[in-house]
Amino acid sequence: MNHDSFFFLLFRYTYEVSPVFLLVEEAVIKKMIEFIGWEEGDGIFNPGGSVSNMYAMNLARYKFCPEIKEKGLSGLPRLVLFTSEECHYSMKKAASFLGIGTENVYFIKTDERGKMIPEELEKQGSAPFLVCATAGTTVLGAFDPLDKIAAICEKHGLWLHVDWGGGGRKILLGAVADSVAWNPHKMLLAGIQCCALLVKDNSGLLKKCYSAEAAYLFQQDKFYDVSYDTGDKSIQCSRRPDAFKFWLMWKALGTTGLEERVNRALALARYLVEEIKKREGFQLLLEPEYANVCFWYIPPSLRKMEDGPEFWQKLHHVAPIIKERMMKKGSMMLGYQPHQGKVNFFRQVVISPQVSREDMDFLLDEIELLAKDL
Repeated sequence: MNHDSFFFLLFRYTYEVSPVFLLVEEAVIKKMIEFIGWEEGDGIFNPGGSVSNMYAMNLARYKFCPEIKEKGLSGLPRLVLFTSEECHYSMKKAASFLGIGTENVYFIKTDERGKMIPEELEKQGSAPFLVCATAGTTVLGAFDPLDKIAAICEKHGLWLHVDWGGGGRKILLGAVADSVAWNPHKMLLAGIQCCALLVKDNSGLLKKCYSAEAAYLFQQDKFYDVSYDTGDKSIQCSRRPDAFKFWLMWKALGTTGLEERVNRALALARYLVEEIKKREGFQLLLEPEYANVCFWYIPPSLRKMEDGPEFWQKLHHVAPIIKERMMKKGSMMLGYQPHQGKVNFFRQVVISPQVSREDMDFLLDEIELLAKDL
């Protein structure tokens, strides 16, 4: 192993063994907190947005009943959480992993665009400890109405967590959320993995929740400021320096450069939408709110069929056939899925700064070519 490789494998739990990367992480966390509009806060980089969501769920539960850290689940009341039916599947996984149980995850109805309906949230009768909203859902790219959800959370004293892919101009997260999962490796296309949990509370809640006070690592009588020993506010001990990737990117591009990257992706998504509208056989699922472009391709043999059960049943099989052909040909990769009663459709999420209008044209041309005999 060369010295450069070893440099990046250094454990990151105390300042003394990894001073540079810990200071970089602190600087990046502060900048991220500033970006979303908080005056202060705390945070930690995690191996993926799913882990950040789990951190937030556990942190909200600890805030709701701190005794759980020592006494566990025994003797506690039934704990439930509310989230959108369009939420990321990691919320169910986190509930299972933390012993909350998937039956205690209440999925709130969404509207036709995939946004959580706040009025449905108010109707729920159980007493939750957490509401998880989504800013950019996985399939439709929908943004839950955060201000209305936040008002309900404030009224009932609930922790509001926002699962945010991240990217683009400031959106009003800071004023309403108790925690935010921000994943720069998504819309900003930082190198995987690069994800952080940001917490509005700056009283040391993260450390109180996760600290094990290992005396062989976290001595309180060190000669330096021990607040830099961030390992005791993480589930992990050894961690990769993921913040360093985002620090380098932010330094190289600047805030304006990052915003331009996202704006360009959104412009390309809009271009794809307009091209879909022009072409025979292509049909949008809905007008996109973000970079998620969802559409059907109706092959020649189905274009004269009446809109009915038989038509939709046949259309359901089209996307998988086209996907198989593109993969075997090696021409491109495009996802598809059914969703909320709708048959299989394609989903193109435009995020790469390297794609162009020509690439969007190729995508549509290739679908037509692969399906010309269907």
